[in-house]
Amino acid sequence: MPVSEFDRLVVTPRRTQHVRPATFGPSADVDRPTGPPRDENSAARSPSLVMIMLLATLGVVAYAVFLLNPANRGDALPYVMVITAESVLVAQALLAMWTVLSSGHDPRGFSFHHAKDRLFDVPEIIRDGAEDDPTRWNLYLHDRPVTVDVLITTYGEDLDTIARTVRAALAVRGTHRTWVLDDGRSDDVRDLAAQLGARYVRRLSSNGAKAGNVNHALAIAKGDFFVILDADFVARPELLVETVPFFVKDDVAFVQTPQTYGNLDNLISRGAGYMQAVFYRFVQPGRNRFNAAFCVGTNVIFRRAAIDDIGGMHTDSKSEDVWTSLMLHERGWRTIYIPTTLAVGDTPETVEAYTKQQLRWATGGFEILLQHNPLSPRRTLTLDQRLQYTVTATHYLAGIAPLVLLLVPPLQIYLDLTPMNLTISWGTWLLYYAGFYVLQIAIAFFTLGSFRWEVLMLASVSFPIYTTALWNALTGKEQAWHVTGSKGKVTSPFNYMIPQVLFFAFLLVTSVVGAWKEWGDLMPSLALAWNVTNTLILGAFVVTALRESRSTRLAARDGGRSARPRDGAAAAVVDEALSARLGVEVTVGVGTRAGRRRARRGGDSSSGPVGGVA
Repeated sequence: MPVSEFDRLVVTPRRTQHVRPATFGPSADVDRPTGPPRDENSAARSPSLVMIMLLATLGVVAYAVFLLNPANRGDALPYVMVITAESVLVAQALLAMWTVLSSGHDPRGFSFHHAKDRLFDVPEIIRDGAEDDPTRWNLYLHDRPVTVDVLITTYGEDLDTIARTVRAALAVRGTHRTWVLDDGRSDDVRDLAAQLGARYVRRLSSNGAKAGNVNHALAIAKGDFFVILDADFVARPELLVETVPFFVKDDVAFVQTPQTYGNLDNLISRGAGYMQAVFYRFVQPGRNRFNAAFCVGTNVIFRRAAIDDIGGMHTDSKSEDVWTSLMLHERGWRTIYIPTTLAVGDTPETVEAYTKQQLRWATGGFEILLQHNPLSPRRTLTLDQRLQYTVTATHYLAGIAPLVLLLVPPLQIYLDLTPMNLTISWGTWLLYYAGFYVLQIAIAFFTLGSFRWEVLMLASVSFPIYTTALWNALTGKEQAWHVTGSKGKVTSPFNYMIPQVLFFAFLLVTSVVGAWKEWGDLMPSLALAWNVTNTLILGAFVVTALRESRSTRLAARDGGRSARPRDGAAAAVVDEALSARLGVEVTVGVGTRAGRRRARRGGDSSSGPVGGVA
């Protein structure tokens, strides 16, 4: 006989409902609770991980000594190019490993568990007859009731996506108010919110993008705490139960949870998802040690007083999440990250979506470096926080480094300019090179469960995105807002990867020239092998784009039916699976005319006002 939530609350120990993390990173299956609960920080404290990290650190140092040895220096131009690019990669690797080795810290102390034990008033639940409805259970901190607003930001997402998110948000345990913040100004979304029982807010302008949308809603929603969910992130019922108790300490500004993805269906989505897996499983937890965990824009709960203290969410950057975190840390607030999956959403599935997402994130990071340098003595940050935010601000420089390294082999093939002393044997070069790169692959094997070549592909071909982002930050060029889950007009992926195609053609010709020059040699040169490898990686990206383009054409040819796998029976199957995993009802058909007519007849009288400017 299944145990109700109320029986579990009263009879069984109230413990953190850990989710067993997948060994390879994000997965659609990580939502499934398992028993017994497992320590989510166990991987970070693994002796094997510590050993690999220490070996990798030694490998990085050895590689740096090898490159800087004057005896190994080659021609000036390629040598300076290699030293510049590898210095960025080495510095980022060392700082990342330092943070990862700090990630075994569990932020849940006695105060958290004590507050969680007293989060609900059992006699009150019985008195109100709410045993079977956890959404009516009042939340308590310091034995006082607290109010929570769940803010769902939307900007053009399809109705089915919004409906699943709203339904899941409404089903979260603990009394709360659910708001749909519609910057897309859609009447269909308004009717959907009324039909489902959520409050709806629409503003007259789009100033400040997502941050402005949230600030406008905060002028209406007056809860003690507020959750931000992107329109495609379906919350788990225990979202508030696992986060609100942290606020028993009055200096906690927000609690961030990971972005976990359920749509790892193609090379782009898998690569984009796996690229963030190590960050959410190891890097963000490590930042807890230094009080430097930052907000990632969704799946986060804020203390209202903390945001009021800094004048609202930061609106002068499209990376409002990191900037807001920085402002809070400068004001002395504490932040917490827990690697517990409490919502599942979508990662970019197309070249266009990936490009726009990375461009927005990278521009925000470079803006911090250029406009608000964390190392400046004017910043009221601790030394650890300065270093952590510097790593964040310079992270995407590592994405520009491949551009420099791509140009080194052609210099040798065409101009006989070599970065290193040619008297060095293959074996010597590989020994030091492996000390850096092969051990980095070993770390990927341990943290992700295997080597994910999709990550290598995207990391190697994204240099035009990050170069553009750096230029945007230098020139102050405005970056248009783009939502990952939006379903706008479908365009060719090649519109967003012209530099990659040109580089692929150039490297392909260079490989042919290099093979012709070395025809008859028993062993190809390092330059040729390096260039062929780069050509294959870029070629894989071009093939991925060709497949995406073909799928787009087929979808357009059949009238869009191929582009809408979530309609009809297919959507019902997926929603049934989501309902089983999340423990909440998820249905489709919410955007039908009949549903909208029902909403107009019996709209929610508690819906928030429409219009107004923050």
